[in-house]
Amino acid sequence: MEILKKPILTEKVAAMGEKLNRYAFVVDKKANKIQIKNAVEAMFNVSVVSVNTMITPGKAKSRGTKNGVVVGSTGRVKKAIVELAEGNTIDFYNNI
Repeated sequence: MEILKKPILTEKVAAMGEKLNRYAFVVDKKANKIQIKNAVEAMFNVSVVSVNTMITPGKAKSRGTKNGVVVGSTGRVKKAIVELAEGNTIDFYNNI
């Protein structure tokens, strides 16, 4: 099971990283906080202080086509906000 799917790279998360030393990831829906903590520590070689998780519901989407209106929804996503110990940082842009 791949626990960390991808990092969340938005302006709000970047501000949290600078001020509060917190980073956000999209994670597997079945992963718990201990598994997320261990995965972040192993992948980025940092020490994690706390992990907060949330499951965001899917949004309803509709679009018009030749055959009429198609209605659907986006999927549910589990997100994790990870707070690192003081002095630790994660640089997502070093491999670009």
